[in-house]
Amino acid sequence: MQGTVTKSELIEHISEQLKLPTGKAEQIVNCVFDSMVKALQEGEGIEIRGFGSFTVREYKAYEGRNPRTGETVQVAPKRLPFFKVGKDLRERVNRSRETAPGEGPKGIASAPSSIPASAPTGTSASNPIGHDPSGYGGGNDSSGGNRF
Repeated sequence: MQGTVTKSELIEHISEQLKLPTGKAEQIVNCVFDSMVKALQEGEGIEIRGFGSFTVREYKAYEGRNPRTGETVQVAPKRLPFFKVGKDLRERVNRSRETAPGEGPKGIASAPSSIPASAPTGTSASNPIGHDPSGYGGGNDSSGGNRF
């Protein structure tokens, strides 16, 4: 299994694929990410056909417990980004488990994918966008959010 693709590796890949200087590829990646962050900050949804959708979920304040001490703590209300994987991406990822990477059925090399293999999956300090592996949650984007 391959590790995580970093932002700098993504920039390098775009630079090579489009035969652009690394600085120009970095501007493109930053522009896309900044636009997505701004839309989510404004409460808009983002739908990328064949890839997935990003929404913001709002959580009310609640009373929690510190698992180490058992002490009761108040958890403030929060808004968190949520990613729901699209059907096409889910199917492509599942198909890739049936064949070797870069090969189609019966060992035939497949054409390059238009969807990067580095889709955000999981949460971390560098990737605050959650992923629901069940494919449920979110719902349809009838709010007229951003569509790319």
